[in-house]
Amino acid sequence: MRILVTGANGQLGRELVNLSLDGIEIRGFGRDTLDITNLAQCREVFAGYKPQIVIHCAAYTAVDKAESEPDEAFRVNAVGTRNVAVAAREIGAKLCYISTDYVFDGMGSTPYNEIDRTNPRTVYGKSKLAGEQAVTSLHDRYFIVRTSWVYGKYGNNFVQTMLKLAGERDHLKVVHDQVGSPTYTLDLALFLLELAGTDYYGIYHASNSGVCSWYEFAQAIFEDSGLTRMQLEPCTTDEFPRPAPRPAYSVMDHSAIRTNGLADLRHWRDALNHYLKG
Repeated sequence: MRILVTGANGQLGRELVNLSLDGIEIRGFGRDTLDITNLAQCREVFAGYKPQIVIHCAAYTAVDKAESEPDEAFRVNAVGTRNVAVAAREIGAKLCYISTDYVFDGMGSTPYNEIDRTNPRTVYGKSKLAGEQAVTSLHDRYFIVRTSWVYGKYGNNFVQTMLKLAGERDHLKVVHDQVGSPTYTLDLALFLLELAGTDYYGIYHASNSGVCSWYEFAQAIFEDSGLTRMQLEPCTTDEFPRPAPRPAYSVMDHSAIRTNGLADLRHWRDALNHYLKG
């Protein structure tokens, strides 16, 4: 199985490219070798490598910055995804597009199902939804995988930020009124490879199992790291206003994983423990 990964320098892209699995050849392309906003370049790179599967991780992910530069967010997340979809279909490759919980408004109280109505409140969320729409209209063999609260050993993320702050201070405030599911890039990468090897096309929600708030996530990080001296204080979102509103509730139901008989991702606490021991 030959796989091409866009956004190979990002958290998830690097995780995928660095996996070594029998029977799977993965080649990653970062922004320096593949500009997804250039259709001609997408066609050239895809035709040259001839992948059977394209996992599209490249994205504009600066959630707050997107509010002040919407054109750039849509240029990458919508136009870039259109180009990837067109080029992938032309060479007969399956397409796996990585999307986000931000396509929902975060105002719910029960886990979002794959068929629930989307209603993004941010430029970032709207641009990622536009990417989903490009995939569904321009490709016929696709997987759209929405995920949330991603962290791993590559790049900046919440876990690394908490560990860094633990070395600089002994008291910290973390929001307790935003609830979701952390996702470990290793577990997500392995799930994507399993999914891509099937013909179970459609929309999927994939995160580690279980639910927590950012405050509870931070508690677990410090507990599992043995950093018991850190004093954590819960606070509200209103105490830390941001340009882009954060979803208060971004828990996603993994209905498509269950109904297609695929293995769900392990509990977020087990995944965190594995990451911290690594």
